[in-house]
Amino acid sequence: MAPMQEHSEVVCEVCRAQLGKIARARQLTDLELSILNQPKREININIPLRMDDGSVRIFPSYRVQYNDSRGPFKGGIRFHPNVKRDEVKELAFLMALKCSLTGIPFGGGKGGVKVDPKQLSERELQRLSRAYIREYADFIGPFKDIPAPDVNTNPKIIGWMLDEYEKIKGVKAPAVITGKPLALGGSEGRLYSTSLGGAIVLREYLKTIGKNGKDVTVAIQGFGNVGSHLAKILHDWGFKIVAVSDSHGGVYNPKGIDTKKILDEAWSGKKLHQAVSHGKAITNEELLELDVEVLVPAAVENVINSINMKKIRARVILEMANGPLTVEADEHLEKNGTMVLPDILANSGGVVVSYFEWVQNLSGHYWSEEEVNAKLEHYMVEAFRETEAERKTEGDSYRRAAYVLAVKRILQAEEDRGNVVRKNGAGK
Repeated sequence: MAPMQEHSEVVCEVCRAQLGKIARARQLTDLELSILNQPKREININIPLRMDDGSVRIFPSYRVQYNDSRGPFKGGIRFHPNVKRDEVKELAFLMALKCSLTGIPFGGGKGGVKVDPKQLSERELQRLSRAYIREYADFIGPFKDIPAPDVNTNPKIIGWMLDEYEKIKGVKAPAVITGKPLALGGSEGRLYSTSLGGAIVLREYLKTIGKNGKDVTVAIQGFGNVGSHLAKILHDWGFKIVAVSDSHGGVYNPKGIDTKKILDEAWSGKKLHQAVSHGKAITNEELLELDVEVLVPAAVENVINSINMKKIRARVILEMANGPLTVEADEHLEKNGTMVLPDILANSGGVVVSYFEWVQNLSGHYWSEEEVNAKLEHYMVEAFRETEAERKTEGDSYRRAAYVLAVKRILQAEEDRGNVVRKNGAGK
């Protein structure tokens, strides 16, 4: 298998394949397919930026607003040198599905700037962040489109963006963007919400097969914010973390890794493949092929593909990255009985807590960390149970059941608005 890549040409080939299967099985009309297959609006702005040395560089930027039938558009802004319009479009589609599946009143959106932020000074990064908001200020708003952090953006950058928007509009509007620092209206629990949501989904699935998670072996590929916090949560719940890796490689110990110690080392900047005192150094490819009960791809897309799919031995795959399985791998693993808990369910905890942040901003009433986590648990458990019920009724995989639920809700909203008419129960 090739080394882990940052991005590929197609982020969500699986979601397109699933949509096609749903369309054939449920006889969606051409209009319904058109609504699902294309975004409502795509915006592309080339941003000129004066650099510290006085030169001017042009940075291509994007915002895709996919569907807002269920509420304002919602989705992150990523800064990455490989950002492309098609990638942003696919991610906006995924976000629409996540919001629909979890029952939060948002549509799907996504944004990005084609830039390597590591090549910018902090002053240049701040100017670029503010420039993005200036260019898109008329397209976003608390009841129109609410951005958030994504790859290479963080609460500091979001704080700059909020400040710029408020200067332009001349009002305080914390609900325009989520993922903010706490002092600017951010939510407690947001930092690890994606990880906690995934842990809850895994726990609920294990209940259906009579397991409680104690000593269940887990391998996690990707040890950024999501993977590292997931390791901590699962360890605290009694799971046995036997392997973890970052982009350079990782470490494996069949007896279990001292998660607290390796987290301290990772968060202090140490690379995981150097942490040999915890176990045997392994590559990312080797981690994916370990004989474990739960495999968590939490890094990038398409890491499980036609090359390695027959070597995957995990009984359960928890998709914490977007699109970690190719279509071919997804179909192969489904036929072979591997249970895949799909990304639109497993990694949706972050957008749920973003919704909580938006609600708190609008009301001016802020919740404790315990309240946020309790509400997140309610939403994630409900989303899992509804997906499980759909799966049992239709005999589908978890992925197809999740897509069917999400699509149903989007099309119901479109029908209730009078935008589509579903004849003879089509799509229901």
